[in-house]
Amino acid sequence: MVKLNKIYTRTGDDGTTGLTTGARRKKSDLRVEAYGTVDETNACVGMARLHLEAYPEIDAMLSRIQNDLFDLGADLSAPDDGTVLPYEPLRIVASQVERVEADIDALNAHLSPLRSFILPGGSAASAMLHLARTVSRRAERLMVALSDVDGEVVSREALQYINRLSDFFFVASRAVNENGALDVLWVPGQNR
Repeated sequence: MVKLNKIYTRTGDDGTTGLTTGARRKKSDLRVEAYGTVDETNACVGMARLHLEAYPEIDAMLSRIQNDLFDLGADLSAPDDGTVLPYEPLRIVASQVERVEADIDALNAHLSPLRSFILPGGSAASAMLHLARTVSRRAERLMVALSDVDGEVVSREALQYINRLSDFFFVASRAVNENGALDVLWVPGQNR
């Protein structure tokens, strides 16, 4: 359990931060960038949820996702380098990926197929979900880059989860746009 009774510690004044394992890394470290961007995604989800009064089912899905995003941050902040830890590190598991897939399928069942790309907008909730989508894609790019570094491990489930999440945000953005009725379609070359 997390217990925070002192918010500032001054331990990061030298430009480093502590991982869950106790190791210190530069704040510009790719792993710190990755879990920081996961946290940024979570903040975007929180903003989107402020606009979902008419969509309690999607709000419930996003509530679960916010909790999962903290799990993902915990996963990334405890690198699996083979060291035996005095605790069981929290990891993203296949059932979390499967649940997001089921949510995508449930929302997508009510949407008509697309004939064009969609511009972010239509409604405030949709625009915020598009922002969450783009930030989660950045988190995914950072996680993939991290997994390419020798000695750095990012689990397959963590990568699958973040990949599915951006798909979820896309489908949810259409769902909150009255199942696509308010979608703003891209018109190639419209303003030439």
